[in-house]
Amino acid sequence: MEEQKENRPLQNTGCQEEELCGSIKNVELSAGVKRMVSGGQEDKGIHPTKPSAGDFSDPVYKEIAFANGCINRMGKDELKAKLTELKLDTRGVKDVLKKRLKNYYKKQKLKQPNDFEAYYDYICVIDFEATCEEGNTPDYIHEIIEFPIVLVNTRTMDIEETFQRYVRPELKPKLSEFCINLTGITQELVDKADTFPVVLQSVVDWMREKELGTKFKYAILTDGIENKCLRTGGATTRTQATLECIGLLGFRSV
Repeated sequence: MEEQKENRPLQNTGCQEEELCGSIKNVELSAGVKRMVSGGQEDKGIHPTKPSAGDFSDPVYKEIAFANGCINRMGKDELKAKLTELKLDTRGVKDVLKKRLKNYYKKQKLKQPNDFEAYYDYICVIDFEATCEEGNTPDYIHEIIEFPIVLVNTRTMDIEETFQRYVRPELKPKLSEFCINLTGITQELVDKADTFPVVLQSVVDWMREKELGTKFKYAILTDGIENKCLRTGGATTRTQATLECIGLLGFRSV
C-alpha cells in the first residue's frame, strides 16, 4: 500500500523524471552528515522533522515521491551500484536496498541548512546487523552479528577510517536462511568471529587509538543510545545490551 502511494502521479511538478533520477545520482555522502550537532546535544537536529498538514504540496516532497518511483524501477545491480557510489551498505534483498536508498535520498532532501561550526571533530556512524527470523515474535532475542563503524571528519566531510568486525551469536549460533538473505552475512563469517564482549573491546581499543574522547570530540550516529547500556533501533541491540549490560558512559563523555 505504501509503495502505491509513493508511485502515485503528482501534478504540475515541473520536474522531468530523467532530471530527478539524475539528481539522485548526484547526491553526495557529505550532505548526509553535514547536519552536525552544536552544544553537545547528540540527538538535536539529526533526524528530519515529520511533515505537517499541507507539506506535501511543497516541491521537496514531490521530488521525494518522484525519486521513490525512480528507485522502484531500478534493478538490483543498479541499486547496488548507487549504494556503492554513496558508500552505503550493499547487502540484502532488493526491497532492503530500495528502502536504504530511499531513506538516504529523503534525508538529503529534508536536511536543514547549517552555518555554525561543527561541535564535534568526528562522527562515528554505526549500522549494526543482528540475528532475525521471518516474522519475529515479540519476545525474540536479537544478537548483534556485525559491528561496523565509519569515522567521518566533520570539517572535511571525508571518511578517514573504518572499523568492521563480525560477531558470533551465542544464544542462537545458527543463522536463519531469512537472516542470511536479508543481511548478506553467512554462517561461516559468524562462526569464525569473536563474541560481542571481545568485539566491543576491539572497538574501544580502536577508538582510543584514534584519540576519540581525549584529543578529539566525537558523537556516535546510529539509531539511538539511551540509559547506561547500548540500545539502538528497537530490538536490534537493546536485547544485546540487556544480555551483556555493557555501559557506554565513557563513550558519551565528549
